[in-house]
Amino acid sequence: MKHLIITALFSLSFLFLSAACDEGKTKNEQGNPLIILPPVETQKPNTTYKPAFEGQTRIAGVKTTTPYEAKVISSELDNPWAVTSLPDGRLAITEKGGTMRIATTEGIVSGKIEGFPEVDDRNQGGLLDVAPAPDFSTSRTLYFTLAERTPQGSLTAVGKGILSNDETTIDNFQIIYRAIPYFDNSMHFGSRIVFDKEGNIFITTGERSSLETRYNAQKLETAHGKVIHITTDGNAVQGNPFINTEGVLPEIYSFGHRNPQGLDIHPVTGELWLSEMGPRGGDELNIIESGKDYGWPTITYGIEYNGNIIGDGITQKEGMEQPIYYWDPVLSPSGMAFYNSTAIPEWENNLFIGGLSSRHIARIVIENNKVVGEERLLADEGERFRDIGAGNDGALYAVTDSGKLYRIAKFN
Repeated sequence: MKHLIITALFSLSFLFLSAACDEGKTKNEQGNPLIILPPVETQKPNTTYKPAFEGQTRIAGVKTTTPYEAKVISSELDNPWAVTSLPDGRLAITEKGGTMRIATTEGIVSGKIEGFPEVDDRNQGGLLDVAPAPDFSTSRTLYFTLAERTPQGSLTAVGKGILSNDETTIDNFQIIYRAIPYFDNSMHFGSRIVFDKEGNIFITTGERSSLETRYNAQKLETAHGKVIHITTDGNAVQGNPFINTEGVLPEIYSFGHRNPQGLDIHPVTGELWLSEMGPRGGDELNIIESGKDYGWPTITYGIEYNGNIIGDGITQKEGMEQPIYYWDPVLSPSGMAFYNSTAIPEWENNLFIGGLSSRHIARIVIENNKVVGEERLLADEGERFRDIGAGNDGALYAVTDSGKLYRIAKFN
């Protein structure tokens, strides 16, 4: 097994560098030390677009001072997509091909758990996110997102099933929601799932990565490029912003998203935070509010992959929300999680985002809904970090496209 230990001595070297370079030492909202360094991004951006406000991109770098250990505890996973904690502390891990595993925090991984319908596992599709029901300890019910393929095409679907007592199958699996319309490709399914405090579900959907469907993100009669808010039976939540609007899907909570693969609720404020992939540049971090338009593809801080501008080449428009933060070049943000433990005090309420093409985990320090610091973790590992979840034991757990499961925790 591979170990990566970041020691106090290593951290102190950055403290010395900080003082020597006239960067500074400050404290975060919890009163913990925050070492301020130059921005972590040094590459040239893809565009000449200017941020809407100071600190919207390329914020100051920070460095963790607490010694922590990043350990590969398993390399047995088969193209994992999501990792989440169960109430007993073990980890539920989905695999794109249509199976699930359960892993202990020591890295003992179960056999493949089956019982799912056939999934479209081409490219970005497959069995995707997983979330235990709030009453999982008694109901053993798990909720999933998946790419469903039919003769009509494919779409993001939400399903639920019961983990068998012997933990070999998911029983009584049923689809409860489909993000219409179907479209025949295998890209931009979004697909994160999070329970709110009332026990309802938020789901993200992508706009399916085609010029033919791109503007569906702005159309309220489709579920493409949206945050969806449904009950555990798949119905629209009463109180949704468009619940009584004729011609609009009542399950829509927010719109104007490209391919949001990161979603979590802030442990203190209760606000819903979302990360989404931009095109060439323009990856975003947003706070999601009911009924708001997040702009894609009308406004963006990115450009087409071929270098052309998108639409009118604008980054701001009245009635459309600005990202809290954006990246150019891209992070390629996948799954994300708030750190909800005090085991590493300086990480408390920080946001951790898995980077795919960037091949690192981004630590995002937030104060008063503003990003005030960014750190790159595990950048030397060379891994595409597909998802990251907060464990019940004060550790973070991350899965990679190569099949690794990492445990990141305070070094003892």
